[in-house]
Amino acid sequence: MSLSPPSVTFDRRVDALGDLRILPDDTICAILDLLSPADLGRLSCVSSVMYIFCNEEPLWMNKCFSIGGSLEYKGSWKKTALSRHNLCKDSTETYHKPLQFDGFFSFYLYKRWYRCHTSLTSFSLDTGDLERIEDLSQDDFSLNYDGKKPILLTGLAETWPARKKWTIEQLVKIYGDSFFRISQKSPKKIMMKFKDYVSYMQAQHDEDPLYIFDDKFGETAPSLLEDYEVPHLFKDDFFNLLSHEQRPPFRWLIIGPERSGASWHVDPGLTTAWNTLLCGRKRWALYPPGRVPAGVTVHVNEVDGDVNIESPTSLQWWLDIYPQLSDEDKPIECTQLPGETIYVPTGWWHCILNLETTVAVTQNYVNESNFEFVCLDLAPGHCHKGVSRAGFLAVPGHQTENAQSSDSLNHLDMTRKEKRLKSPTEFSDGTTNQCFSYDIEFLSQYLDEERNHYCSVWSPNIYIGQREMREWLCKLWVAKPDIRELIWKGACLAINVEKWRNCLHEVCLNHKLPAPSDDEKLPVGTGSNPVFVVSDNVVKIYAEGGFESALHCLGAELEFYNLLQMYDSPLREHVPEIIASGFLVLENGLHRTIPWDGRGVPGAISELYRDSSREISVDSFTFGVLRKMQTELKGFDTSCKTIWPYLVTKRCKGDIFGKIREKLSEEDALNLASFLGVQVRLLHQLPLPFENKTHFDINQTMLNKRPREFDAEDSGDLVEGSHIPLEWKLVADSLIASRRNVRRRLEQWGDPIPAALIEKAEEYLPNDVTDLLDIVKDDHGSYTSSSPSFIHSDIMDDNILMKPVSSSCDKHAPEDGPVKNRLNSLSNGHGGNQKWIPTHIIDFSDVSIGDPLLDIIPLYLDVLRGGRPLLKKFLESYALPFSKVKDQDALTNNFQESKLKRISYRAMCYCILHDDNVLGAIFSLWEELKAATSWEAVEETVWGELNYYQKSLSKHLTD
Repeated sequence: MSLSPPSVTFDRRVDALGDLRILPDDTICAILDLLSPADLGRLSCVSSVMYIFCNEEPLWMNKCFSIGGSLEYKGSWKKTALSRHNLCKDSTETYHKPLQFDGFFSFYLYKRWYRCHTSLTSFSLDTGDLERIEDLSQDDFSLNYDGKKPILLTGLAETWPARKKWTIEQLVKIYGDSFFRISQKSPKKIMMKFKDYVSYMQAQHDEDPLYIFDDKFGETAPSLLEDYEVPHLFKDDFFNLLSHEQRPPFRWLIIGPERSGASWHVDPGLTTAWNTLLCGRKRWALYPPGRVPAGVTVHVNEVDGDVNIESPTSLQWWLDIYPQLSDEDKPIECTQLPGETIYVPTGWWHCILNLETTVAVTQNYVNESNFEFVCLDLAPGHCHKGVSRAGFLAVPGHQTENAQSSDSLNHLDMTRKEKRLKSPTEFSDGTTNQCFSYDIEFLSQYLDEERNHYCSVWSPNIYIGQREMREWLCKLWVAKPDIRELIWKGACLAINVEKWRNCLHEVCLNHKLPAPSDDEKLPVGTGSNPVFVVSDNVVKIYAEGGFESALHCLGAELEFYNLLQMYDSPLREHVPEIIASGFLVLENGLHRTIPWDGRGVPGAISELYRDSSREISVDSFTFGVLRKMQTELKGFDTSCKTIWPYLVTKRCKGDIFGKIREKLSEEDALNLASFLGVQVRLLHQLPLPFENKTHFDINQTMLNKRPREFDAEDSGDLVEGSHIPLEWKLVADSLIASRRNVRRRLEQWGDPIPAALIEKAEEYLPNDVTDLLDIVKDDHGSYTSSSPSFIHSDIMDDNILMKPVSSSCDKHAPEDGPVKNRLNSLSNGHGGNQKWIPTHIIDFSDVSIGDPLLDIIPLYLDVLRGGRPLLKKFLESYALPFSKVKDQDALTNNFQESKLKRISYRAMCYCILHDDNVLGAIFSLWEELKAATSWEAVEETVWGELNYYQKSLSKHLTD
């Protein structure tokens, strides 16, 4: 290809591309990017111009990132991609020299080539836009800079060992064989050995080179953490109250060659950042909050508030866009030198370009100056998130002609409604930021007050989970009583806590409970429903999933507790005692309560459920577990924003297991497993509602209604009821619904689930998923089954209570062992003679009916953390078979039936079909399984113990 415009009239493009010649070169490159490596190889043989397009290095660079895992650069991206896709063998053979053709010129490809080979020596100019200060006191920093404006600080890192040790030469000597995460252009996680990455840096000529951007470097190379410390100005970090597992990514090791860098962005969650450079030079550009840089597009999702930024690379922006800016539109600029620390306040746009090979460390943090901004960013909704980043561009009415619906965005979920907010340099309407104010009062007015902030779906890119957020607020409330007014304001933004406190006061008043103390103002726990501890009582307000879901959750829970009382189950001793239940109704701005014990249809909702009030007697549990399952399947559609169910229980003694897990000894852990075995057995043995017709007037017609989400063409997949007993029908229909979209669900979850196994999931599952149920056809052609069981559905570490007890002898566990390792580095009882015993299982709002195996999944993966000795201990106490009617030795040699003989197979299938991402937990607990090539291998490793248990139990029962 010629690097200058052709001087002859011959144009190779016309004949070489045919009808495709009408397409712009960037469009052709975008189309080729959709093809497989093998197809690109074939297409390159079509013509000379296609050969040029199909051999572009950026194209093959993208093909490398379609496969996750470790990466080794082979000297070119095409060779690397072919090797990663197993399309060529590594050898010492000399590769053919690329072909050259005259008569073709592409300005698009030329600009890309230029960016790959340009030198940045002329970029060293520093206009002094950013103030440089050697150091300053905490008071001066808080008064003049914290949360207000960026600054360059010198001298903060002069005493760090990293100032001398963090050079490429020394780092490769010490950490050459260590794997670090690199910047990635795809959802796949890419790792490189540091010595391979250094080789890549020296050989590459990429326009946007890879750079190390690793938030796990402290785990990979712990000694690196000893080489630096957080500067004294930034030590107050509210996230320090969270455990390392809970807190979001907050520190990164950054290493990159010339031309690499970070494109325009606002730091995640509106946190604040500091960045210290150890070697090399970085060029920085910054804009104040709300001002979108030229060339940048902000995508704001109107469903969940997800904000994505579409930006040119930092090099491309500086070469193509920066020179066109007028002086008043140019950013604040500076060149950061070794040893200097830059402070970037909340909400500031920034773009970084490495002028030479650089090594840096950066951390994001939350303190008093940005706490409310972080809480605002976590609140569900879209408008306030758009305003926080794009200013008035995101405000309806200010920029209506610029808010264009996007039909071709590069997003996984194309059905979500989005707005594209471009910079004012592209769309000028005269309203740019003249009245925009980046303060919390201004931004919070764009919150969506209609949303249930406590449990609405959060954006996919939220950097902290909802559970962690709620726990974080509670910990702050306890640890920082002097700033509770600030914490309360943040909680009102993030979870609308004022609304739930008003509900709480009404419940306490009407049931003569003590008024909440100042320490009891915030909800406790990590669940999706507001739960308050008031003296010796627990008040739970059902809000998750909307009104109809909340109604059925309370109804099912009340029915379950009623059955415990009716049959005098010993399980009663280890579940909370109910004090009161009912509905909170908001009328004319005031709350009132209406008692309800789960029976009949209360007057508060009779207008919403007229049919139910006529069909079911006042003594029936109208909204019990079966009605809940049937309604879940067809989809909840009754909404009401002025009524909330509530439940008051007696406070159980003990601490949440998830909070004291690390305090447990090995003996404590085994006792817990044994306790859970007994209680889960009692749960699974509890008679079901339809086993007592006088207790629950089940309507067979209701159960036989098809879910409304299935249309006529899907009807062949539904259970017809000919061989599925009535008690299993809802469970079967639910499995069929999960089977239908399993591939899409697994692809959305993605990493750490191996892509190769996602491809094989549907093949692994039985064609008829109802075969997984405990139903069998006898010699006479009749179908028999055991009954399904009550299942908790959510036995996890936040639904188990334990309390400390004194022990007369100090029993220490071994220093290492499978139990200790799997229980997250349990202590060995070094706290003295204190032991922990389990007391209660709580939160039965997710109670359901189904296969008992479904309860083992969260229990084993979340509570026992995959500890096989703990699972064995649990099973010893559980002592119930997982297959009551199937003869394990009588099935034929049919391959499908032989798989169904394995309890492990059924358990693995339930994991794949599960509504929650339990597979992510599996591949996080057993990282070695990420290399598995079959689901059978995963099944045996994770669930193999169930087969031994079932076989030994069957033998014992036979004897």
